[in-house]
Amino acid sequence: MKLPVTPPIEPMLARLVEDLPVGWWYEPKWDGFRALVFRDGDGVRIESRNNRPMARYFPEVVSAIKATLPEQCVVDAEIVVASPDDGKLDFFSLQQRLHPAASRVDLLAARTPATLIAFDLLAIGDKDLRSMAFRERRQGLESLEPATDSVFLTPLTREIAVAREWFVAFQGAGVDGIIAKHPDSTYQPGKRVMAKLKHDRTADCVVVGYRTHKSSRDEVGSLLLAVYAEDGGPGEEWEAMFGDLIPIGVAASFPAARRRELFAELAPYVIEMDEHPWASADEEAAAYPGSRWNPDKDLSFTPLRPELVAEVRFNQLDGGRLRHPAQFLRWRPDRDARSCRFGQLEAVSSLRLTEILAPLLPPQEANS
Repeated sequence: MKLPVTPPIEPMLARLVEDLPVGWWYEPKWDGFRALVFRDGDGVRIESRNNRPMARYFPEVVSAIKATLPEQCVVDAEIVVASPDDGKLDFFSLQQRLHPAASRVDLLAARTPATLIAFDLLAIGDKDLRSMAFRERRQGLESLEPATDSVFLTPLTREIAVAREWFVAFQGAGVDGIIAKHPDSTYQPGKRVMAKLKHDRTADCVVVGYRTHKSSRDEVGSLLLAVYAEDGGPGEEWEAMFGDLIPIGVAASFPAARRRELFAELAPYVIEMDEHPWASADEEAAAYPGSRWNPDKDLSFTPLRPELVAEVRFNQLDGGRLRHPAQFLRWRPDRDARSCRFGQLEAVSSLRLTEILAPLLPPQEANS
């Protein structure tokens, strides 16, 4: 590729903040795959945050890039997938797009098409724009007018009050929070120049088991979390496997001293597997939570009587499971385990992805 900015490059990053900085510009934080897009004529390369090629998994996005973006450009963006059922961002379906079989990729591209949401312009023609202020790069990005049904320019506001409204209103649609960018900042690969405010939610969960820490058999490495099923839960397949007490994820990352304390605290609750609610599904339960990231990981666990309730902090839910390990906050002796229901995990919002992006479409497309 003959571009002024060529792969591989690191994307610019964001540091986590507790509140939005005043006087910056604000965008939704999309819940998808970070994508650096390099286009040189008919050549399109899409790289992940870790510089892995992704174009082959999203042929419909490649076609949209060729139809929409300039013949020579480099764009920082996010690839997202909206659920065909409720129109909200669906990270689980997005993950399924990373499939080795071309036939499966084509099938999923038709069934769950992806959208590219652009939020920065790194190069156009023979010009490297990374040393320019964000306000100028944003102006250049807006001049491309990339609003179609497959390629969008991310919404932006300069008003912190509006950003705070977005933070609340967009959550149930799958938006991960708010990104803040200083209008005078240059593009600095690999540097945490931006700020991000992410959703932080809590839930009360039943602790149904634990795994020991890799460094010691006398320390707890993670707690297995479950909740009781109810209407709107993760689906019949999970209930058929586990009954009405369904797994949702783990709480982990305990200090060494706390790992030893937990081991002692949980000892009175240890039971045999044939006494556990998942006894009839012990093979499936032993594979829970089915590590998507490390399929070779030993997922056996020590079963516990389902009586203890823990309050945990988490951010996202995917396919009925926690995206990342939760953070243990405290025991809840005042809560009955049966009161820990799936509904507390759901973020309520009527917004669809198309409703968030509709203001960016030409009138005839926004109304279609």
